[in-house]
Amino acid sequence: MTDQTRRTWAEIHLDRLERNYRKLRALAPGSAFGGLVKANAYGHGAVQTAKRLEELGTDWLLVACLDEALELRQAGIRTPILILGYTPVEYTAELMHWDITQTVYDPDMAQQQSRAALSAGGRLRCFLKADTGMSRLGVLADEAHMQQAADTLEKMYRLKGLAPVGLFQHFSDADTCPDYSHMQIRRFETLKGMLAERGCVFSVYSACAGAATLNYPQAHYDLIRPGILLYGHLPDPACEGLIQVEPVMEVKSRIASVKALPKGTCISYGRTYTLQRDSVVAAVPIGYADGLFRLLSGRQEMLLHGRRVPQIGRVCMDMCMLDVTGVEGVQPGDVVTVFGDGLPLEEKAECLGTITYELLCAVSPRVSRVYEA
Repeated sequence: MTDQTRRTWAEIHLDRLERNYRKLRALAPGSAFGGLVKANAYGHGAVQTAKRLEELGTDWLLVACLDEALELRQAGIRTPILILGYTPVEYTAELMHWDITQTVYDPDMAQQQSRAALSAGGRLRCFLKADTGMSRLGVLADEAHMQQAADTLEKMYRLKGLAPVGLFQHFSDADTCPDYSHMQIRRFETLKGMLAERGCVFSVYSACAGAATLNYPQAHYDLIRPGILLYGHLPDPACEGLIQVEPVMEVKSRIASVKALPKGTCISYGRTYTLQRDSVVAAVPIGYADGLFRLLSGRQEMLLHGRRVPQIGRVCMDMCMLDVTGVEGVQPGDVVTVFGDGLPLEEKAECLGTITYELLCAVSPRVSRVYEA
């Protein structure tokens, strides 16, 4: 036991991260690789994950916001960083100072960023973004607006304070809908061609996140940017069989108490569970403040001594209870696997009607990250 593993912790297997990275790079050998480390690297720890990706030779690190980018730069990470989301214009000079590339997706904001960059004595490195069907960020580039999109992006490209490096888009449904995804590819190709005819050429074109990397090799272009696949989970069950990746995170805790309780005893808040037999019940110090959602109450299992045991009663803020009846030799300090090897996170996600992304990101900061080589 260490200070980090005395209560509840997440084991981050960096060797698995490396193997996933190499498999994903092999899918697009002619493309650069963008490592997604936004949202604290999907809960895995942004700095430590980014450092390993940098050692492995990733070409880009991708984050959601300026704070995430600064965390990496201030930790000494030198790999090119692209912010995928919004940064207020007031921080343009800071982007330039720290050599951070910004996504530019709005023409009015682009003009403000250009002026701010010129005032700071330079040009802002950026990727321009087209909206080919995600309907989130980007210049709208559907068939009805393609000419306008090309006009707008050309004006952004030629702003004196911007230094456009790339042009990219994002798939909306690359997991399950080929027709829609092929339409997005056609739109992106049309836009690329129109801009090239105007002399607007980029060094990096990018379209594919994880599912698209698996399903649409014709759209790999210059940069792929897999997210959840890097951390060992499929973007969607529809991707089953396309690649084998290894979950990088396991969450573990320890038995805090063990007690024999008679039939008819009520368990936890609200007395939602009553023992149907004389039982042995263990308390485990993990709860919804650690990211174990209360909605999982009584609907999940954990691993103890190599056996699955049911969680019973309501999940509390800091604890939950397990029925360990029949498991030999259970005592305080024994390690419990909340999810990980032998207990896929996908089971909890399916139970909640959500995705693994959300559950990984929900693992709270007070859960220590322990890094395994």
